[in-house]
Amino acid sequence: MSNAVVIQNVHKTYRQVEALKGITLDIPQGSFFGLLGPNGAGKSTLINIIAGLVRANQGHISVLGYDVVKDWRQARFSLGIVPQELVYDAFFNVREMLKLQAGYFGLGKENEPWIDELLETLSLTNKANESFLRLSGGMKRRLLIALALVHKPKVVVLDEPTAGVDVELRQSLWQFAKKLHQAGHTILLTTHYLEEAEALCEKIAILNHGEMIALDQTKNLLARHPYRWLYLDLKEDYQDFPLNLKDKIITQKPQQLVLRLHREQDSIVGILEELKKANIEVVDLHTNEPSLEEVFIHLINQETSS
Repeated sequence: MSNAVVIQNVHKTYRQVEALKGITLDIPQGSFFGLLGPNGAGKSTLINIIAGLVRANQGHISVLGYDVVKDWRQARFSLGIVPQELVYDAFFNVREMLKLQAGYFGLGKENEPWIDELLETLSLTNKANESFLRLSGGMKRRLLIALALVHKPKVVVLDEPTAGVDVELRQSLWQFAKKLHQAGHTILLTTHYLEEAEALCEKIAILNHGEMIALDQTKNLLARHPYRWLYLDLKEDYQDFPLNLKDKIITQKPQQLVLRLHREQDSIVGILEELKKANIEVVDLHTNEPSLEEVFIHLINQETSS
């Protein structure tokens, strides 16, 4: 599989602050790729360099084979970006904004059927003659997506697209993102809603302090976490537990126990045998695997303490 975006040894310094410290990664064509990290990790800087809004001090980035500096016209035509900020022009209505955006890419009347399709798909048809200022927050988000797609880019960057929206709209936007992916678009997503990245992204890169601290398939990242959780329902409300189990207990409620087990060191069978020896009767149990959020926090803390 060829790559939609190639990032090679990218450095960026603002005055004396290193925002990016030699980032290298490939985003395969047709993939749903996640770019995660805490605030200040360098995500927005990297996206701005991909978009051609910021110049790297060192390194190269290409979009569908086009260098974002040398072949900037082709690179930008291949790319659509849904920004975090609600950018608007108060002088135009929704349809006019879309036509104007298409005009930046040399597209005229031949593109109007696609504009109509975008308006319909994103439930903006009845808002086509409204100004941006009169739209609700959710409709503004939909319009930003339409603006990013108006020139039919093959690579779409979703930069915190659901920040500040309600649950219903969030679900609607992710259904639309899935349709884009199924239609063959390459999706690059940044989000602080890690459960969304876990559900949508096939591969994830995690940045922290301008460095890439993880790059792997989502399922492999989840498997990296050294712990899992064991939930036990007990026959009675016990108070005394074997000493070698007490340090594993993270939650204790009447007739319920939650233990954190190390994948390689702790055996569920061994735990149950210890409880049996202590005459503690278990009536039910289940395990819980770590979420991407727990893996993310573990990696960030691990990198910070090293």
